[in-house]
Amino acid sequence: MSEYQTTAQRYIDSWNETDPAKRRLIVEEVYTPDATYTDPLGSATGHEAIDQMLAAVQKQFAGMAFRLGDVDGHHDIARFTWELGDEAVVVGFDVIVLAGGRIRHVHGFLDKVPG
Repeated sequence: MSEYQTTAQRYIDSWNETDPAKRRLIVEEVYTPDATYTDPLGSATGHEAIDQMLAAVQKQFAGMAFRLGDVDGHHDIARFTWELGDEAVVVGFDVIVLAGGRIRHVHGFLDKVPG
């Protein structure tokens, strides 16, 4: 598994971990302390804000899990698709920028959202 695939999977793991203490450990493992996350619906900077955003999404889509799609990367950038829920209620495409093997920036795009 490539570094990009591994990092993207751990990123998805952070979205799926519902135990707050375990999720926070994944966030601290995967993201740099000054990491940023931006998508059309919001943005977050730093471990605390990213963790709070993950918790809010989990609450909104309780019982649903994210699945990682195809991953591609070069240099310090990777891109990948993902789906939320068995019936792909939400579908997206993310671009991550890495620093020292951790995520420094996430640029998220939403291809499908509930009406």
